[in-house]
Amino acid sequence: MTLTPAERMKIPRKNMKEQPPEIRVKNFKEVPYGYTEDEAVEEATRCIGCKVPQCVSGCPVEIDIPKFIQQIADRDFDAAIETVKKTNLLPAVCGRVCPQETQCEIKCILGKKHTPVAIGNLERFIADYERKKKEIAIPKIKAKTGHKVAVVGAGPAGLTVAGDLTKMGHSVTVFEALHRLGGVLMYGIPEFRLPKEILESEATFLEKLGVEFKVNSVIGMQYSLDELFEEGYETIFLGTGAGLPYFMNIPGENLNGVYSANEYLTRSNLMGAYDFPNNDTPIASSKNVAVVGGGNVAMDSARTAKRLGAENVYIVYRRSEEEMPARKAEIHHAKEEGIQFNILMNPTRLIGDDSSWVTKMECLKMELGEPDNSGRRRPVPIKGSEFQIDVDCAVIAIGNGPNPLVPHNTPDLETNKWGNITADSETQKTSKEGVFAGGDIVLGAATVILAMGEGRRAARAMDEYLKTKKW
Repeated sequence: MTLTPAERMKIPRKNMKEQPPEIRVKNFKEVPYGYTEDEAVEEATRCIGCKVPQCVSGCPVEIDIPKFIQQIADRDFDAAIETVKKTNLLPAVCGRVCPQETQCEIKCILGKKHTPVAIGNLERFIADYERKKKEIAIPKIKAKTGHKVAVVGAGPAGLTVAGDLTKMGHSVTVFEALHRLGGVLMYGIPEFRLPKEILESEATFLEKLGVEFKVNSVIGMQYSLDELFEEGYETIFLGTGAGLPYFMNIPGENLNGVYSANEYLTRSNLMGAYDFPNNDTPIASSKNVAVVGGGNVAMDSARTAKRLGAENVYIVYRRSEEEMPARKAEIHHAKEEGIQFNILMNPTRLIGDDSSWVTKMECLKMELGEPDNSGRRRPVPIKGSEFQIDVDCAVIAIGNGPNPLVPHNTPDLETNKWGNITADSETQKTSKEGVFAGGDIVLGAATVILAMGEGRRAARAMDEYLKTKKW
């Protein structure tokens, strides 16, 4: 039976079932269970099939959203995943960590009067459906061109470039500094948001396409960009990310028990603390943990600390909750899990004991003033409002800067005042002929899907460059 748009609008949005908070804080298993086939079909049926769909314009990798959703509604799941993978080779990742609520879903016409179609949940469903079938289809690859391409960094931008250029027939080698693939997807995002087996499955798919991966390969030290050219690579993509942690430069940040969020999450995600006791946890057990910051990384750090056994976990954020850049879902999950939100507070110093272990965090209360350049109201200190929190671990999650290694060792590669590589916004070309760049090394710390969008643009421009050698 065909439903009218009015009838489709009356169908309530199907939310995914989740692990109860009191259970999930004791494990690192994924929080949402995912859709069943019937639930996915029901949610897909909500799409009203707009004559001029706006959702695609909100997708940085240009997925044909109405088409794959209609295919799910028709239970043609194989066709749906084929549609998605025409422009996105990492759908299981994007379905989990992309901020659809501010990209494709915010454009959904249904959301004007009702709730938008759960586009991200449907993308996750269709990717999981294919993986569980264990019959992942390999798309048609164009005839080999004989061109060699180097990709530096196996994060979302680099993996996207590698997949797209391989489908175009080029031979692609990805150089990754760490011993596992995925970049920030691997070391930065916890297991309960992005299971490692899913990330590894997506990387395995790229290997089946023909992408060659070389791990433990630190470009900028083992090889310079010029040496890669000498090795026969005709063009290079730099996707080295934003792995340089920022600190607050307050007294006590060098005490034991004080981590950057990068280090804290890398120790857990990459080095295995999330799978304790099967792995020996490389993070000291903590009772009272304070996480400074209000973004997704801060939420990931706080929720990780809770799962590692902390009794009290605090988010310390200098603005109000309304200004927090974290996804609403992550804030909601954190609150459900008992994370305590200390808003309108800013750390002024960290205090340690005689053995140089952190014991207290001193904070100053804040109030909101006029908006700053970000459009958010500026936090203003309240004089004489200092107070202290008992902590035995502090995690600084206030942002990251670009990885400086390759730019530092490549004098003819232009960077801006923040150290980000300068690249053309349409082609991702840099100042050095044959070298393209994208993702966080260009954007600063941004979203996974924006990095992938830059990767797609770069792949098209690199293909053109290989054909014409025009710069």
